[in-house]
Amino acid sequence: MSDAHVKDHDYHLVDPSPWPVVGSLSAFVAAVGAILAMHGGSPAILYVGAAGIIYTMYSWWRDVIIEGEHKGDHTPVVQIGLRYGMILFIASEVMFFVAWFWAYFNAALFPPEQIGGVWPPEGIETFDPWHLPLVNTLILLLSGTTVTWAHHALQHGDRRGLVQGLLCTVALGMLFTAVQAYEYSHAAFAFAGNIYGATFFMATGFHGFHVIVGTIFLTVCLLRAIKGHFKPDHHFGLEAAAWYWHFVDVVWLFLFACIYVWGH
Repeated sequence: MSDAHVKDHDYHLVDPSPWPVVGSLSAFVAAVGAILAMHGGSPAILYVGAAGIIYTMYSWWRDVIIEGEHKGDHTPVVQIGLRYGMILFIASEVMFFVAWFWAYFNAALFPPEQIGGVWPPEGIETFDPWHLPLVNTLILLLSGTTVTWAHHALQHGDRRGLVQGLLCTVALGMLFTAVQAYEYSHAAFAFAGNIYGATFFMATGFHGFHVIVGTIFLTVCLLRAIKGHFKPDHHFGLEAAAWYWHFVDVVWLFLFACIYVWGH
């Protein structure tokens, strides 16, 4: 009986976890709070839901780190599954952005008569692509090189280079978000009331949200790198973050070329 719980396989049988339920309930509370706040209600419910989401993120990440670093559950076989899962997740994100590009090009290539049959619609003053959009493009391209630097430093056992590369990438991600927020605050068109504003803000805004998510992802990796979690032959968490960040970079290049340059 003493050998009843001995693990004799390479697979990870996940222990029961409360975080899917807690996270779902927190997201529901946050959504209800956001709706109430948009209709003039108190934002307190939104803050409660957001706090629950943040707590779920912290706790779930903590449990996964314990499983991979201390319990040894992330065997080579399990890591293959994690890689397939991340690839499929990024593929689903690609299709998510395909929908927003489709909406933009449908309106741009076949502008309806209600907006005069031209694109951009008359009266819309678009952004100069060679100003802030170009700056943000350079910021993201540079961040792609720094996250690659961090990955290669880890593979060669350079802990200092790993931390420095991740620190630079997180800083560049935060800078991108700040520049985009500044750009939005000076937009000559609104989200509501016109098809150009709706398609522009949905496509670029969701990309900005993904940059924020990627920055959080990389910040967690930075904290783990400082604590010495990653090893040259065992660091899929960092690889997944780098894959996601490169995906965000590529999407922005398409946004810059299609919406900012071609759409201008």
